[in-house]
Amino acid sequence: MHLTFRNMTEQDGADVWTIVKETGVLDVNSVYAYLMMGKYFPHTCVVAEYNGKICGFITAFLPPGKPDTIFVWQVGVANTQQGKGIGKSLLRFLMTRDVCRGVRFLETTISPSNRPSESLFRGFARDWKTGCRVTECFPVELFLDGAHEAEMLFRIGPFSQLNC
Repeated sequence: MHLTFRNMTEQDGADVWTIVKETGVLDVNSVYAYLMMGKYFPHTCVVAEYNGKICGFITAFLPPGKPDTIFVWQVGVANTQQGKGIGKSLLRFLMTRDVCRGVRFLETTISPSNRPSESLFRGFARDWKTGCRVTECFPVELFLDGAHEAEMLFRIGPFSQLNC
């Protein structure tokens, strides 16, 4: 399987939204949210393509006031391509980009029932030989009518050397 990786663009927003919707695991945001991520964060949002079609993506950004941290908002892989290491390859591609040169930590939030994402990020920490600390980020009480699980913050790092 030959994958290509590139910056996400606003033109990718609808395709990314479709992948999110089809996974049945990720929170489905508006198409507009994905258009915005591609337009305003193209260096930290990336897509994977197989035969010219998007089969995976990462939406991420550098949080204001935390120049040593990248926050990964979502990682999604098309159902037909899951289990092939695409999520892991996307994370590696993102972390070795110039925009991550000063990054020492990766943060993401994961719902307790999302075992595939937890496995991806714990495995990422293991592969990069660094720590993974988990704390509660958004308690269930913050969500309307308790209609969403709590979101746990995974803080991975420190990374000693990126872009290798």
